[in-house]
Amino acid sequence: MAVPRALVLHGPNLNLLGTREPGVYGRTTLGEIDRLVREHGRRRGVVVEARQSNSEGQLIDWLHGAEREGFLGVVFNPGALTHYSIAVRDAVAGIGVPVVEVHLSNVHAREEFRRRLVVTEATRGQIAGFGPASYTLGLDALLAITRGGPPAAPARRPRRR
Repeated sequence: MAVPRALVLHGPNLNLLGTREPGVYGRTTLGEIDRLVREHGRRRGVVVEARQSNSEGQLIDWLHGAEREGFLGVVFNPGALTHYSIAVRDAVAGIGVPVVEVHLSNVHAREEFRRRLVVTEATRGQIAGFGPASYTLGLDALLAITRGGPPAAPARRPRRR
C-alpha cells in the first residue's frame, strides 16, 4: 500500500521568510518550515511535498494537478493572494481534494485590507496566527478531514458589509 501524500503550497513572498518583517512573520525560514511540516507528516504516516512560487499561475497549476498527482489534499498559504485572487479561489473550489488554508500571522487582527479573504471562502477551513505551527496544525486538520474525521460544517455565505 502506498504511503499517503500531502501537498504544501506557499505563495508569494514566503521565500523571504526569516528576513521579511520578522516582527510579523518571525525568523523561521521557509526551509525550516518545510522541514518541520515534513517531519510532522512523517510521524503521522504521510509524505509531505512542499512547493513555493511567487507566480499566481504556477500555484493554480499545482492546485489543478494535486488530485492527478495523487495528493490526498493541500495545505496552502496563499500569502497576499488570499485577499484578492478570484483565480486562486476558483482553482481551490474547482479541485477534487480538500484544501486547508494556513497563515503565519493572525490576518483577522491585522490591517483592514487583510481581513477580506476571498480564497478562504473556497477552502475546508483556515488556521492562522500560530506561526510555523499553523502548518503542522493545518496538516493535522487535513488528515482529520481525509481520514474520516467529523464532517465539515456547511459553507456559509459571508455577510456583505
